[in-house]
Amino acid sequence: MKRRELLIVLGGVAVAWPLAPRAQQKAMPVIGLLGENPGFMAGIRQGLSEIGYVEGQNVAFEYRLTEGRYDRFPALAADLVGRKVDLIVTGNGTPSALAAKSATSTIPIVFTFVSDPVGAGLVASLAHPGGNVTGFSTMATELAPKRFELLSELVPWADVIALLVNPNNSNAESTITAVEEAARVKRVQLPVLKAASKSEIDAAFATLAQLRAGALVFGSDRFIGGRNDQLVALAFRHAVPVIGEFRGFVIAGGLISFGPSIPGMFRQAGVYAGQILKGEKPADLPVQQPTKFELLINLKTAKALGLAVPQSLLVRADEVIE
Repeated sequence: MKRRELLIVLGGVAVAWPLAPRAQQKAMPVIGLLGENPGFMAGIRQGLSEIGYVEGQNVAFEYRLTEGRYDRFPALAADLVGRKVDLIVTGNGTPSALAAKSATSTIPIVFTFVSDPVGAGLVASLAHPGGNVTGFSTMATELAPKRFELLSELVPWADVIALLVNPNNSNAESTITAVEEAARVKRVQLPVLKAASKSEIDAAFATLAQLRAGALVFGSDRFIGGRNDQLVALAFRHAVPVIGEFRGFVIAGGLISFGPSIPGMFRQAGVYAGQILKGEKPADLPVQQPTKFELLINLKTAKALGLAVPQSLLVRADEVIE
């Protein structure tokens, strides 16, 4: 072979070589976001960005939102699996996480807002999840009695405090048991009310006067907790002190709230999602529990309800709205 011909052949190989990997490059990874509303997406994006993933540049999202219809989770989860997404992040506690797990045993899943992931059958243990699922727990059952105690401290004269739970939430029974024990210690009666729709929440508040309930505490539930405007309006209409789970309740005009930091949890979920896209296995990423909790008090609402907030509560508050 002549030298010139050899150079042409070598040149052809040199030109073709960088093109081959380009043709084999993996398509942009797609994350399926499964939730009730878009409130959790900003935190997910933030966490992903910390790992180097930016929407539209090197990662894409498929959004599936139920808008309050928990019965839609299974079909929407199956749709994400059918579209062969690379990862599913769930944003509405146990119902969405269970729907995703039922839909796939291979696509990685990162859940948020699950109160008892082991009890729900999502993971084998918190330290060693196993399988294709990991995520973030809210410690809902553990924190419900604490909210009851804070509310009792705020209204020490109340000998009846009602508990409102969503019967469709898998944590309802464990929450009832835990808060009943706290009420027994305080020697406070605890009527249990159940609501899984807007009208049932209205009906639950309407029974408070008949029950002679001096206050109301919510169980952890994304549906109930996501209806801040309705809950605040009902609390004022029925002149009843209410404690919520998240700061959004107090910001909307509610009296008091105590629970984990929502933005922090979603940001961490985004970090987990990025780590999985880079090759980590869900089975090797332990389920995380919240480490930061927020106590908020709205003094304007307290004044409107004729309540004097004890100094012992004010000094422990992370934020006081005046």
